[in-house]
Amino acid sequence: MATAKAGKLAPQKSNAKRAALWRAIKKYKYFYLMLAPVLAWYIIFCYGPMYGVLTAFQDYSMSRGVFRSPFVGLEHFRTLFADTLFWRAFRNSVIIAVYRVIFEFPIPIILSILINELRSSWVRKVTQTLLYLPHFLSWVIVASIIVTFFNPDTGLLAAVAELFGAEVPPNLITPGSFRALLVITNIWKEAGWGMIIYLASMSSVDANLYEAAYVDGANRFQRTWHITLPALRSVIAVQMILLAGSVLRSGFDQVFNLQNPLVMETGDIIDTYVYRTVTKENEFSYASAIGLFNSVICTALLLLANMLSKKLSDESIY
Repeated sequence: MATAKAGKLAPQKSNAKRAALWRAIKKYKYFYLMLAPVLAWYIIFCYGPMYGVLTAFQDYSMSRGVFRSPFVGLEHFRTLFADTLFWRAFRNSVIIAVYRVIFEFPIPIILSILINELRSSWVRKVTQTLLYLPHFLSWVIVASIIVTFFNPDTGLLAAVAELFGAEVPPNLITPGSFRALLVITNIWKEAGWGMIIYLASMSSVDANLYEAAYVDGANRFQRTWHITLPALRSVIAVQMILLAGSVLRSGFDQVFNLQNPLVMETGDIIDTYVYRTVTKENEFSYASAIGLFNSVICTALLLLANMLSKKLSDESIY
């Protein structure tokens, strides 16, 4: 009898859930319509081309296409693991990624807290605007400015040094300084844009909390530590998880435009190595194998970061 009742209740629960789902879709239909172009973009340009992953296991030929090129199994991956140039690019990508996490990730948080403490609204708006304006500059323009600035003959730095009777070294962008240059320029260009999401989260904090803390004698640092930072905890966790998923993609545009033959030992990353493999050597299958390997590592880091965040702070993206 109990089994029969359970069998009758199961379809009823399923129908109730289905009806609730359709009611929700009908209620929020305009929001789903707004979401449709984004989903279409991801399906067409992100998920649609994923069949190209097959080329990593093929001796791909453009004349034969993806589905007629002969399969070679894991041959490209065996070549990959024995390639010293790949491991150099992989090592550089990891080191640059660590630098970005340590030095770049906290900067937008610090900037948002400092701007939030400004009392004058127009000063806050002007400062915020000036900080995120560099985001809209192309890396081609930024790299041209940097190269021109550091030019030992005609650069601005050389002109200033000449006024003081000093000389500029012939090569300021060297293997030893290239990684630091990447971090510093990326902070200048992107930190202001990254702080916007933290400022948006701060705007939702109840002002009464700050007033109560002020009445209790808390100074600015204490109010920031006990009110502002806890309010940003979930946003920081999500941003860190998303960063982990793209940590080995060190910024192709930036590195490619600032790179030169002198800094390849410390500045060649996976993305630029893949670019050279495709454009100069026409090794499409090998480049696909490198990209697939990189994607697998990034996916594993994303899942690991999400799991650790969920265990440590109960915050996760799923």
